[in-house]
Amino acid sequence: MPQVSNSSRGPEDAVVAVVVPCYRVRERVVEVLRAIPSWVRHIIVVDDACPDGSGREVETTFTDPRCRVLYHERNQGVGGAVRTGIREALRLGATIIVKLDGDGQMDPARLSQVVRPIAEGRADYAKGNRLHDLQALATMPSARRFGNLALTLLVKVASGYWDISDPTNGYIAIHRRAAAMLPLERIDRGYFFESHMLIHLNVIRAVVAEVPMPAHYAGEPSSLRVGRALFSFPPKLLRGFARRIAWRYFIYNMDAVTVFLLAGALLFFGGVGFGAYRWYLGAFGDTTQTPGTVALGLFPSLIGFQMLLQAMILDIMGRPTVPLQQIVSDDEPA
Repeated sequence: MPQVSNSSRGPEDAVVAVVVPCYRVRERVVEVLRAIPSWVRHIIVVDDACPDGSGREVETTFTDPRCRVLYHERNQGVGGAVRTGIREALRLGATIIVKLDGDGQMDPARLSQVVRPIAEGRADYAKGNRLHDLQALATMPSARRFGNLALTLLVKVASGYWDISDPTNGYIAIHRRAAAMLPLERIDRGYFFESHMLIHLNVIRAVVAEVPMPAHYAGEPSSLRVGRALFSFPPKLLRGFARRIAWRYFIYNMDAVTVFLLAGALLFFGGVGFGAYRWYLGAFGDTTQTPGTVALGLFPSLIGFQMLLQAMILDIMGRPTVPLQQIVSDDEPA
């Protein structure tokens, strides 16, 4: 019988910690921190070896007792800073951990919206969705909008969360039970970490929710280069997809998807390989290809493709629906 947790009814009832990764945000971070609501219990600023001294600026000008500043001796990337902040939040006993950028592109006034699906027990992980409102979407820089749309489809395939419309959005919140189950040391340290986290969340069967909200683009320079992401993300997504499939359908569990994947791959690639071999013999040799020979390559390929397509459909339908916070107790090992 699964243990059901007693979820908080609203954001103000939960122990919320906000993690603010800092790198070259000295001019904006204090303003962001001052806008964080009073019901947030902990504010964790992670100075990621910031060359302009963002952490020192916070310690000097922001005296809120909720705030603590952590320092990296070497730059680890935004993902590395968030990992450090999540570990500290877990140590402090936070039940919900939110990542809020220090550059002002995420509105602290919307913290309650991001936290609410988790606080109400409906999700283990929540993230903003900038693509919900077409008018808000129009305010997004064109290059970033195109990059997000291109990456969205790839991340959906890799992560298995096909109902997520803005997977690269960095305004995220996570329940402590899901965070404790994640292999944080394996999650990417760079800007790929949001997408990488989604892949790992699917493996542990966490429920993900999106919260519609516009992002702020008031001329702030973005550290994420869309062109670079479009070239660097796909290989990482392919590796993440392969690992997710291996863990989800061959290590943690075996079901109909496992059968369709194995049989479909064998038939499809076997048929394609046989067909290519026979084509080579016919094109460069003296062998005549009969209709039966063509069918021996074509039919297995078509059947294999259909089985692989069925596996994908079952993967889409098999998304998690029961939050981990309702079935995993705090004292259960992660």
